[in-house]
Amino acid sequence: MVIRVFIASSSGSVAIKKRQQDVVGFLEANRIVFEEVDITMQEEKRLWMYKNMPEEKLPEKGNPLPPQIFNGEQYCGSLKSMMSLYDA
Repeated sequence: MVIRVFIASSSGSVAIKKRQQDVVGFLEANRIVFEEVDITMQEEKRLWMYKNMPEEKLPEKGNPLPPQIFNGEQYCGSLKSMMSLYDA
């Protein structure tokens, strides 16, 4: 299976950009093979990400923000959840 990191390349948010860089840096540093999926210009990829996130992980208001991480079709979480799993 392929680790996929859903990102937004044209995000205006510095916090989102930082989280995306942290995820990519973490994966690269640990030599984990992954694929970046840019949801900015690919509506079908963005909708796939929303549809495949567990309901309890969706925000109460608005849409889930990148980065979001999947292993194949299995939702793995965001930066915080990924790092806590790796440290375990």
